[in-house]
Amino acid sequence: MADQLNDDEQLLASLGYKQELNRSWSSFSNFAISFSIISILAGCFTTFGQAWNNGGPVAISWGWPIISIFILIIGFTMSELVSAYPTSGGIYWWAAKMGGPATGFFTGWLNLIGLLAVTASVAYGCATFFDLTLSTISSSYADGYSLTRVFITFIVIFALGALLNIYGGHLLAVLNNISVWWHVAGAAAVILILVVIPDSHQSIDFVFTERINNSGYLDGKYWFLVLPLGFLLTQYTITGFDASAHLAEETQGAAEGAAKGIWRSIAYSAIGGYLLLLAFVFAVQDPQGVTDGFGAVDVIFGQALPEGWHFAILAISTAGQFFCAVACLTSASRMTFAFSRDGAIPGSKLWAKVNPRTKVPANAVTFVAVVGVIITLPALKSIGGVPIAFYAVTSVAVIGLYLAFAIPIFLRWKMGDDFVPGSWNNGQKYKWMNLLAVAEIAIISVYFILPFVPAGWIFSDDFTWSAVNYAPILTGGTLIVLAIWWQLSAKKWFTGPKMTIDTAVTDAFKD
Repeated sequence: MADQLNDDEQLLASLGYKQELNRSWSSFSNFAISFSIISILAGCFTTFGQAWNNGGPVAISWGWPIISIFILIIGFTMSELVSAYPTSGGIYWWAAKMGGPATGFFTGWLNLIGLLAVTASVAYGCATFFDLTLSTISSSYADGYSLTRVFITFIVIFALGALLNIYGGHLLAVLNNISVWWHVAGAAAVILILVVIPDSHQSIDFVFTERINNSGYLDGKYWFLVLPLGFLLTQYTITGFDASAHLAEETQGAAEGAAKGIWRSIAYSAIGGYLLLLAFVFAVQDPQGVTDGFGAVDVIFGQALPEGWHFAILAISTAGQFFCAVACLTSASRMTFAFSRDGAIPGSKLWAKVNPRTKVPANAVTFVAVVGVIITLPALKSIGGVPIAFYAVTSVAVIGLYLAFAIPIFLRWKMGDDFVPGSWNNGQKYKWMNLLAVAEIAIISVYFILPFVPAGWIFSDDFTWSAVNYAPILTGGTLIVLAIWWQLSAKKWFTGPKMTIDTAVTDAFKD
């Protein structure tokens, strides 16, 4: 048996799984999917307004690099874990291995919630920018704008992404490789356009010291409430890098390739995203006009660029966001497949089924797409034309994913020297890196469940449901349901990862 398996398959067998998925991804392709999901052409564009309204240029010029450093540390801790345990279950599997079935169960659900939300938010952002792109070249199309139209476009994008995932096969790896170069060349082109074309640029003083509070909160709350809410731009954009772990069973040399895929995708995105965001802020012609436009980055392009260049930037971003949406669907479906393989999701047998011809979990792809549409329905409502629910979905993504990350990161720290590292590891640096990573995640999770605007507080005189940040409702409510489910039923039958290979073979590879 051992003679028939390569090194990757032997390592996977030692973890209890047979090779079911097609291991055709290179290390570069593994890096590429995380880089594509982080997508500076998505997050930097779609959530720019969150930082502008909650902090202004300061939230961008200082907030982005500071938060990026913390995220890179989180990435290093996760790279060590995926090198030791390169399975599609990723975060969930690590937690179950180190903390037991209950820990794995709740970690898996947090991870799944986050992946579902991030996939939905990226697809919705893509739909928004597709609408903006067409609106720049057609005044009649622009006049017919509605959130309903954007939502229909969102559904179409989700459907196209699902079809590519189900029938694309090896094409997905190729698309992600193309996506890397699209993001690099596209971001460079956007920066060059914003440097060369505008008639004037803002001063360094404006970019690095200007504060803006367009949140509705009093200025006295700027430093401890408003500005931290602006950090959602960075924390949301640089997320989804766990895709490298979820695609580990499809990656050649996964113990090294997946580990490097995580931290490299974060580092390169942090640098590229910072240059891109600085180009946005320097290109602002009328700061008050941007504020009046709720911080939408498209207002900056409209101020600074002729119609043709305006269209070009939006088209570059929209294409990048589509690549990102497709990659998100891939990652989320693999997590759904892995979690279902271990029986943790209702209807698990259906979601864990792999197409025998394409070796793709097609049912899991469909599951992710349908749930994504459902949880984004509140975006049909808005305040002043801004769908607050979109930012709520991004908060759900950040909270779900990062809390899921925090659990195995903490468990690895708790294990200390009992942890058996893989070929890529942090050495003794884990002792401070893992604790710092957990502390940062705890802090941002508290902030991102708070209402983005005063009208979102239920006891406010101006309260309206369209202003509610429903991240705590969706995340907290789901966890309460899961806790009840666990106590009444799941703990009786859920035992953690289920082996799909003979235990004698597993023991042989362990030895």
